[in-house]
Amino acid sequence: MANAEKTEARSFPRMEFTGAEAGLREFPSSKSRSYNYFTPQKLRATMYEDVTFDVQPDPERHLTQGWIYGFGDGPGGYPKDWTLLRSGDWHRFLDPNEEWEQTIFRNNSNIVRQIQLNLENAKKAGAYHSWSSSWVRFIERHLGAWMHAEHGLGMHVFLSEQRSAPTNMINNAIAVNSAHKLRFAQDLALYNLDLSESDLAFDGAVHRQAWHGDPVWQGVRENVERLTAIGDWAESLFAANVVFESLVGVLFRSHLVMQISARNGDYVTPSLVGAGENDYDRDLRYTRVLFRLLTADDTHGEHNRDVLQGWLENWVPLSVRAAHELQPIWSQPHEKVVTFADSWAGAVSGFRSLLSDLNLSEPKGLTQ
Repeated sequence: MANAEKTEARSFPRMEFTGAEAGLREFPSSKSRSYNYFTPQKLRATMYEDVTFDVQPDPERHLTQGWIYGFGDGPGGYPKDWTLLRSGDWHRFLDPNEEWEQTIFRNNSNIVRQIQLNLENAKKAGAYHSWSSSWVRFIERHLGAWMHAEHGLGMHVFLSEQRSAPTNMINNAIAVNSAHKLRFAQDLALYNLDLSESDLAFDGAVHRQAWHGDPVWQGVRENVERLTAIGDWAESLFAANVVFESLVGVLFRSHLVMQISARNGDYVTPSLVGAGENDYDRDLRYTRVLFRLLTADDTHGEHNRDVLQGWLENWVPLSVRAAHELQPIWSQPHEKVVTFADSWAGAVSGFRSLLSDLNLSEPKGLTQ
């Protein structure tokens, strides 16, 4: 062992600590233990801002080398030409509902739980026994047909939009909108099944016939199907949430079903449809904020208003026709506590208020 040759000491590369460009930059709270790469709206960032802001990368903010992924035909990431609308900063939009993963599960589970309790209590109390035959026909045919409109919007309109917007915050809000529609359509389907299994003479399959063949529903069906074919994600959102929902959705749900159910001995359906109206109130809140930002944009506001006015001219006549073709169902329930003229006036009033808030003019086809 004493004669063993001594091995030479190995050399290793020296470690050099360099200040990377991103690491040297100063940003909000960069000297704090908890920090972020954006400026929160208030003194401290909310949980919503922490989990949604900058989750989707953008070369204009952080990716100085450009998009790290792209499509085969050239565009990378989230091309802004997927809509005709323009923005000086798409990242200015924040969802006023502050929806993220936890809120969508919590809010929807609460709604589903309440609906289930209402249906269970209705069964125990025999609440369906007081329904007239005309009201049973109305629910099985027309509320059942509306289920198809909700499902079409959720599955084929909002679901297709939610990947296309240029920021994670917009896509998150639209994804929640899609979940609302799909859950409400499911609520209506389960309600239909519940009534089919009750002791009522309730035909749980007639809603398909109404949606596919009843003349009063063909305008609504055409309107929904045309919405599914829009390629521009912002036009799709605008035509659905601003035009169709204001003139057709609110007209049917709020100004008809919610108004006449109790007078026809039905205290169950309003709790179900009211949940859908609450969903729309939340979805309209983010829609209003988004399009108000675009119409008030310092650089592109005039362009955006011109584009939106063109969309109004295209989509309002279609929704007006769909709404007026529904008019005969106002006379079908035994107790008619509201006229179509009054319901239509209420829907139009809300639509005009929304247009005013967005700094848009009333289109010609609205007064038909």
